[in-house]
Amino acid sequence: MSTGSDDVDMKENSPADGEGAAAAAETPKAEEGAVAAPAGEQPAGAEAAPGDDAAAAEWGAMLDEKAEGGGTSERVLNQDEIDNLLGFDAAGGDNQDRTGIQAIVNSALVSYERLPLLEIVFDRLVRLMTTSLRNFTSETVEVSLDNISSIRFGDYLNSIPLPAILAVFRAEELDNYGLITVDSNLIYSIVDVLLGGRRGTAAMRVEGRPYTTIERSLVQRMLEVVLDDLKVAFEPVAQVKFDLDRIEINPRFAAIARPANAAVLVKLRVDMEDRGGRVELLLPYATLEPIRELLLQMFMGEKFGRDSIWEGHLATELWRTNVDIEAVLDELPMTLNAVMNLEVGQTLLLNVGPDAPIELRCGGVGLLMGRMGRVGHQVAVRIENTVKNRQMPVGAL
Repeated sequence: MSTGSDDVDMKENSPADGEGAAAAAETPKAEEGAVAAPAGEQPAGAEAAPGDDAAAAEWGAMLDEKAEGGGTSERVLNQDEIDNLLGFDAAGGDNQDRTGIQAIVNSALVSYERLPLLEIVFDRLVRLMTTSLRNFTSETVEVSLDNISSIRFGDYLNSIPLPAILAVFRAEELDNYGLITVDSNLIYSIVDVLLGGRRGTAAMRVEGRPYTTIERSLVQRMLEVVLDDLKVAFEPVAQVKFDLDRIEINPRFAAIARPANAAVLVKLRVDMEDRGGRVELLLPYATLEPIRELLLQMFMGEKFGRDSIWEGHLATELWRTNVDIEAVLDELPMTLNAVMNLEVGQTLLLNVGPDAPIELRCGGVGLLMGRMGRVGHQVAVRIENTVKNRQMPVGAL
């Protein structure tokens, strides 16, 4: 009978157990709803304990991660991390090294620092322009070199502040073009100085109108002075003549290279007491390519790369160099078919006699003329005169 009473007790307690299970199932839901509530809002009748807000925020974040995708979270980059990834630095200048994607994009650019003599040429240009512009304007002019940098030609055209005057010039010996940009401040300053403007007053700037013929003519005269100084600055490196080709107002009409081509940008500052402006000189690397070997050499003072000690050592070693000299008896023109059909034992007849002159050549270049003879048991050539009109063969170099 005790067993039966136990069964009855178990049957009577089963509903209570079911109600307890239901209550236990509802308890997490209530707790989950309480946790999911905003951290700043507490349920009615509850008092906020220290640290409850932080704990509620952590539990809410964990529940959101589980609801989104099985516990994995995606980290969101802030603005500083995005700038570092892309290589942008708002606080840095143009001279700082590029990093990130910007470094990859600009890796194809050639740095002007690989051409040591080019910076010396531009320093010389600054000194020459200071003197020539003083004589041109009869004013106290100071020209300073702001920056030398490498830039893509398309990026430079897009960065030109308008209105401005763009002068396209041609380098005759280099068979290419360059670009000079004069900003509006310098244009109005030059016009004001040359036409007798008062000192101590800033040049008036008129917006919304194109440059007049008088303004273009005065700026053209200044550009011719700058190009003459540029020619003198390049003379120690190479004889190059720079001629003004045309003057443009729209940068699209001043395209002298492809947008992706690299170029050297030189920014010059011209100050005339309280007036002045900026002149920018742009030379594509294609223009400098013919004299690139000269610009690569190192320099010593004003010698522009010449080292007398090394030149003397090189000349001494060249005089000791052994060269092979060929004695050409005669040349017989033959067709390619005849040469291909030559056989062993075949005789070629030369149209020369024992006293015919013989040409001595070195590397395919005729140097001397002589007569054939014999000294002891060896065939010798007696030199009589030199060859006139020496011509280097096409493939000798």
